[in-house]
Amino acid sequence: MGPTAAAVVPPETTRHRAPARKRGKKQIGLVFIAPFALLFTLVYVIPVIYAAFLSLFQRKLVGGTTFTGFANYTKLFRDAQFWDSVGRVLAFTLVQVPLMLIFAMALALALDSRRLHGTRFLRVSIFLPYAVPAVVSTLMWGFLLGVKYGLFGSLDKALGTDLDPFTPGTTLISIGVMVTWAFTGFNMLIFHAVLKAVPRELYEAAALDGANEYQVVWRIKLPALRRSLVIAVVFSIIGTFQIFNEPQILPSMVANSGITTHYTPNLYAYNLAFTGSQQGYAAALALVMAALTIAVAYVVQIRGLRNAFDN
Repeated sequence: MGPTAAAVVPPETTRHRAPARKRGKKQIGLVFIAPFALLFTLVYVIPVIYAAFLSLFQRKLVGGTTFTGFANYTKLFRDAQFWDSVGRVLAFTLVQVPLMLIFAMALALALDSRRLHGTRFLRVSIFLPYAVPAVVSTLMWGFLLGVKYGLFGSLDKALGTDLDPFTPGTTLISIGVMVTWAFTGFNMLIFHAVLKAVPRELYEAAALDGANEYQVVWRIKLPALRRSLVIAVVFSIIGTFQIFNEPQILPSMVANSGITTHYTPNLYAYNLAFTGSQQGYAAALALVMAALTIAVAYVVQIRGLRNAFDN
């Protein structure tokens, strides 16, 4: 009986081949992630490092750009305009995000109920506003809601009223309508995809147990949406903290809107950098807002996922 393959190949050779295969697979993996790593470094890591470097300097009329250490951060935490913009965005987030996500879940549940005609058309129509650029969306809503040449202006003339969606007390509500219109379809599509992945056997078992539509929604569909809801909340919080286009464009279209140069943190940073020539201070503001956004999103994600898994 001839020697087996295991006897012919020395044990040392077999041991050396396994690490070589692992190194080869690791190198292939590095090749695949290299383009992403390069782009991530160029468009994210390097700008953040440069912003952190820039935040340590101040431009003065006398002396030019000088190193001031953490003076920009100290000044920022005492800046009433900065905290006013942060408070406004937080209040906007606490109201707009829940309303938008509830509306998105209601639409997803309605589409999943199989009681609507033309669900494909409705799904695309509801998602379509998300594909509209933010600048175009703001211009459209500005013309629609403006009292000079928009729908409300025509209604005021016809009815003899004085309705204006862009007064200082209602501008933030109008911006909320714009944001909700733009992003409800995106969140609805996420929820609808999750509902489509629910096994139909659960619905059949519920029907055999005599469950009605309300019980199916409450006991099966809503629990299935918990984890996706956490992700949607995190993305929505990040998006609302970055509001810029609406308060930047609307003042040129409507009068007496109440939008100031520090209406939102992003708008404040933009005006500081490009109007006030305070690039260092604007960089410090941007980094603080990034840290605040990450902290809030992290807390929401950790608590939300913990509750989702517990339930």
